[in-house]
Amino acid sequence: MIKKLFPYLKGYGIYAVLAPLAIILEVVLEIFLPFLMARIIDIGIAGNDMDYVLRTGALMVAMAICSLGFGALAGRFAAMASMGFAKNLRQGLFDHIQEFSFANVDRFSTASLITRLTTDVTSAQNVLQMMLRMLVRSPIMLVMATTMAIVINRRLSVVFFVAIPVMVFFLAIIMSKAFPQFQKMLKKVDRMNSIVQENLIAIRVVKAYVREDHENEKFRTAAGELRDAQRKAERIVIVTMPLMQLVMYACMIAISWFGGNMIIGGTMLTGEFMGFISYVTQILISLMMFGMIFVSLVMSKASVTRIIEVLDEVSEITEAQGALLQEEVSDNSITFEGISFGYGGAEGAMILEDIDLTIQPGETIGIIGGTGSGKTSLVQLIPRLYDVQKGRVLVGGVDVKNYPLESLRGSVAMVLQKNVLFSGTILENLRWGDPTASQEDIEAACRAAQAYDFIVAFPDGFQTRLGQGGINLSGGQKQRLCIARALVKKPKVLILDDSTSAVDTSTDRRIRNEFSKGLSGVTTIIIAQRIASVMDADRIVVMDEGRIDGIGTHEELLETSSIYREVCDSQQKGVE
Repeated sequence: MIKKLFPYLKGYGIYAVLAPLAIILEVVLEIFLPFLMARIIDIGIAGNDMDYVLRTGALMVAMAICSLGFGALAGRFAAMASMGFAKNLRQGLFDHIQEFSFANVDRFSTASLITRLTTDVTSAQNVLQMMLRMLVRSPIMLVMATTMAIVINRRLSVVFFVAIPVMVFFLAIIMSKAFPQFQKMLKKVDRMNSIVQENLIAIRVVKAYVREDHENEKFRTAAGELRDAQRKAERIVIVTMPLMQLVMYACMIAISWFGGNMIIGGTMLTGEFMGFISYVTQILISLMMFGMIFVSLVMSKASVTRIIEVLDEVSEITEAQGALLQEEVSDNSITFEGISFGYGGAEGAMILEDIDLTIQPGETIGIIGGTGSGKTSLVQLIPRLYDVQKGRVLVGGVDVKNYPLESLRGSVAMVLQKNVLFSGTILENLRWGDPTASQEDIEAACRAAQAYDFIVAFPDGFQTRLGQGGINLSGGQKQRLCIARALVKKPKVLILDDSTSAVDTSTDRRIRNEFSKGLSGVTTIIIAQRIASVMDADRIVVMDEGRIDGIGTHEELLETSSIYREVCDSQQKGVE
């Protein structure tokens, strides 16, 4: 599992190599300090040789300073490697998410993806930094200190060989019980983030309906559930350090007892005993470090698993290869051949069933139908936001699966039901349609979308900065900007999904008049709830429960479609 993350060290691998090297040098120098201290006691002090004490003491100070320097370098290198790794991993995750189809995105909640890009990556970053230092330092220190302790006194070293299996046993139990709890905890984090995100997006609705208390209670419940999950997880891992310390102090007491008896019996020198105690301390500290690492690995394993879930997710929308690939959209005809589609895949309920429809190049098609009739689902199949489960969708006589996605989607412009604008200036938002568009083209598109007048009325005009999601614009203004952005793209196929629902009928009529004059040759599909928005279309498609109920002009459908006639009558009565 960890191997899948190694490529994200690219560009920072040198730091990941230098950090362990610096740690090794630090440990080697540190290991010899107790040995030199023992020599000072047994040779220098015992023999009253101050010259030896001073020379050896100076060597110890120099080695300690060098060890400190290598430790500082190791910390810097490990930090550089882990930060670079986190940056590459976040970029890799973000890039991979951009390749997801809508179906892939539906599988993960937005809040969960945000948590994985932030909290989970930070957890992986921290554990990498710890691994580059402590996971290298601990085994080297353990092996070298154990070797030196055995060299000093083989019999006394048996004590900590008894302690090691006890510590390993406890660590194994803790890891097996803690991992599932941390997985549950991270799901609670996703839940809480989802509530926060939903509340902030819909804050105006919350305030309009005076539901602040309800939202506060919902958040309080989620935060409480997260706290409880954290308690359960932490309750298991917090016993690690006390257990390690208990074993460590038991070892020290046993070594002091047996070592003191050896000194009294003359089989061990005082300096050797002090050096041995220092090495045992290093051994036990190394084992405690292992305990800390294991706890961190347990906590991060859940995060790494969630990251890899995203990286392993394969987009359901794949491009054709080789001879099947059609580089460009040749014309803008659209054909639906016996298509069936459902969001749950072949096993789920079908939203669309047995749809057959041919749209000629340059034709304007209106689509009307009740909520849930499949209007939006149908048009989302054209740029392959989803793939059909049955049948084919053809653009220019070619199956959409045989186009490169960039070419296909570059030929189609969609104005979605939900108007999405980005933080930045109005001009920057409009240039999403075409980054190279001239000012004249942008102004022409804004005039056609009836957006030019309100844009130039702002003090900063096209340089007016928009808040997140265009928060400082009205609903109608956002819709008109989104239409203008689509027109700037100069597409071969234009899809308007209920895109004038927030504008008045007069503005809607002017937009339709501009379309009839300026969109000749562009295949236009207009989804609307208002009959007035589609009645001038070349043909109107009436949808009902995922099927086509009728196709024809406004006059023809008044004669042949009871659904269309009923909608038309109800809207006329509403006007009266």
